[in-house]
Amino acid sequence: MNILDKIIAYKRKEVAVLKDKITLKSLVESPMFKREPLSLRASLLHKNSTGIIAEYKRQSPSKGIINSTATVKEVTTGYLEARVAAQSILTDAHFFGGTMVDLMEARAINTIKPILRKDFVVDPFQIIEAKAIGADAILLIATCLTKTEIKNFGNLANDLGLEVLYEVHNQEDLDKINVDKQIIGINNRNLKTFQVDIAHSIELASQIPETCVKVSESGISNPELIIGLREYDFKGFLIGENFVKTENPGDACKEFIKQLR
Repeated sequence: MNILDKIIAYKRKEVAVLKDKITLKSLVESPMFKREPLSLRASLLHKNSTGIIAEYKRQSPSKGIINSTATVKEVTTGYLEARVAAQSILTDAHFFGGTMVDLMEARAINTIKPILRKDFVVDPFQIIEAKAIGADAILLIATCLTKTEIKNFGNLANDLGLEVLYEVHNQEDLDKINVDKQIIGINNRNLKTFQVDIAHSIELASQIPETCVKVSESGISNPELIIGLREYDFKGFLIGENFVKTENPGDACKEFIKQLR
């Protein structure tokens, strides 16, 4: 069983337990469920957008503990000062050390930029949950979902006013998605092995219609890479470890963005 299989198997059990404890009614009646989500697509396409989707996470299966001291408040404030296009919050607890409270704390501080709930969505319950905790967008990973699940989950998210970042790693993933006018993220990391190859973004870029917003994910460690990826019409760049591995992720993000201008 590879890493992704282990994550998905654990996630299905985790969600089943949550569904026994938390009712859909309570989620729908939560205060955040009524807020109007911010548009990730609009933020990435804005003429002055940095395109940076800066991530907050404590650990990962491949790296172990990345940063156990930086708080959500400190990092979120720093990212906003750096003028990120959006923020990504890992809410997976078992493998990435995140919680839903992390996203809620970020939302309390960040009222002006979209927040992506980064998790492994395997059940519609998680999409309703994302809305209830203040997310603006969710991640749907094509590698671990069927074509029907991707369609149904995407429709549910849109019905709730949430946008979707559809994540692909290869042509097989891309073929599962009705890509027209969607936000498509190409993950340079193979989730089955956690190996990174930035060439994946470039290889798949030509297969994605111009109506889509293209996002490159993982393995982006210097501004020069972004400048190169922009030549292939990428508008978004999801960066996690490169910032959070530093003592001050907010300052690292600011310095990175300065070099893009």
